Amino acid sequence: MKRAGDVLSFLKKAGTYYLATDDNGQPRVRPFGTVNLFDGRIYIQTGKKKSVSRQLHANPRIEICAFHDGKWLRIAAEAVEDDRREARKSMLDAYPELRSMYDEDDGNTEVFYLKDATAVFSSFTAPDESVAF
Repeated sequence: MKRAGDVLSFLKKAGTYYLATDDNGQPRVRPFGTVNLFDGRIYIQTGKKKSVSRQLHANPRIEICAFHDGKWLRIAAEAVEDDRREARKSMLDAYPELRSMYDEDDGNTEVFYLKDATAVFSSFTAPDESVAF
């Protein structure tokens, strides 16, 4: 049985995952790489100046897809902004290479946690496994 920790581990191993948002009825998919565990929740990060931020605030329902080692993961969730400095700092501490572009106090960095998430692990050789968190 898979757990939320397996979701985090898979995303970190994959390195790049693809985040899908809604842009007034037009799906938008882009590569992401930040994923972090904070306060018992899985978080992603972006900048408020980006169109993905506007899309997340307009419609927080997202999907994430990642592929690693012949398996893939799909996550459906609600992205909820966490405006606490500690949450932003935790993400940037986990990804220090982002500090050349972001700072927890810059007014641009924002983090979202995944709420009411369902993750499905799939492959061509095994039955799907699901986890809700």
